[in-house]
Amino acid sequence: MARNVIDDPNEDIVAKAKKDRAEKRGPFGRIALFLRQVINELSKVVTPTRRELINYTLLVLVFVVIMMALVSGLDLLFGWVVSYVFGDGTAVTGG
Repeated sequence: MARNVIDDPNEDIVAKAKKDRAEKRGPFGRIALFLRQVINELSKVVTPTRRELINYTLLVLVFVVIMMALVSGLDLLFGWVVSYVFGDGTAVTGG
């Protein structure tokens, strides 16, 4: 299960960020700061377990299939209505 991490910055982090912002940095210093921040954020990432990954994948696939069925059904319904209203009165039966 994924860890519950509270992303509430404490006073030390806020003070350090303000100090870093106040200092003038050259282009290489800014790149180094950016890379340090990226590595810090990547260390907070929690990868899902194999079971969670399979469950999430199946959930997405089921959702996509349901949405495809819904959109296809609405497409057929609206196509039939448009054919009936603006066409020759026959539905999409091909006749």
